[in-house]
Amino acid sequence: MTDWLDDLKWDSAGLMPAIAQDRDSGEVLMLAWMNREALRLSSEQGRAVYWSRSRQKLWFKGEESGHMQPLSEIRVDCDADVILLQVEQIGGIACHTGRRRCFFRVLQDGAWQIDEEIIKNPDEIYR
Repeated sequence: MTDWLDDLKWDSAGLMPAIAQDRDSGEVLMLAWMNREALRLSSEQGRAVYWSRSRQKLWFKGEESGHMQPLSEIRVDCDADVILLQVEQIGGIACHTGRRRCFFRVLQDGAWQIDEEIIKNPDEIYR
């Protein structure tokens, strides 16, 4: 029997983009990266685990902030090179900036405009 992780197309660094989507609203919350271990752990533990490219280590979403992402479902796209995680966003904050989602800037009239307020000051989240 082949490992289900072998069916996926990892990039040259052994990574794959992972989109976290709110399971109820369908809202895209964030994009992060996963390696094989992160995806396997996510599947086994039922919560989002990512690979931090900046820290070069596993990132258990919510380990510092408490804003965990329990998983409802894991999907892969048609090319098997992007993961879609259907999650419940604990605490209502997915972004390290203290916002609901990471996609809070929208292009309007040739400039990036912020269309989402900060829910909680990041200094109060990350100590």
